[in-house]
Amino acid sequence: VAYLVIFHILFVLFVWTYWKSVFTLPIQPGKKFHMSYADQERYENEERPEVQRQILAEIARKLPVYTRTGNGGIRFCDRCQLIKPDRCHHCSVCAMCVLKMDHHCPWVNNCIGFSNYKFFLLFLAYSLLYCLYIAATVFKYFIKYWTGELTNGRSKFHIIFLLFVAIMFFVSLMFLFGYHCWLVSRNRSTL
Repeated sequence: VAYLVIFHILFVLFVWTYWKSVFTLPIQPGKKFHMSYADQERYENEERPEVQRQILAEIARKLPVYTRTGNGGIRFCDRCQLIKPDRCHHCSVCAMCVLKMDHHCPWVNNCIGFSNYKFFLLFLAYSLLYCLYIAATVFKYFIKYWTGELTNGRSKFHIIFLLFVAIMFFVSLMFLFGYHCWLVSRNRSTL
């Protein structure tokens, strides 16, 4: 009964954080980073790049923007028509600019950024614990299989398969979780 209680607690936490990682929408920059219609028209009508950079610098003077492009200009998204705040990136999959974007995760089919990075880290942690718990509880039966104490022929394959899959996922998740913990400790993102 204790094994089942622990299993279901880990399972519920694992599913909840996965759900939150998938369905928490990425946050876009606020309205103050969007250009007004007049500024947008002035920017698009100007053909000289140096004047366009001056227009963006003039608009961004009132905004809390510190990161610049390689040539010292203001970061601007042509597709979203906004001045990018620091750590904001345009996701080509989601077709939007995402605040503090870390990456677009194919496993959760969502951008991992400011709104759901906490849930993504918890998802990795609970996945890691879940795989470790499954491997630890099945290991006793693997030893019984190895010593020849298991009699049922069909369960032998299932035990070996479950143990190796749990260990394989545990090892890969350990590296991924460790990498993201390192990123958090250094205040960095994968981008």
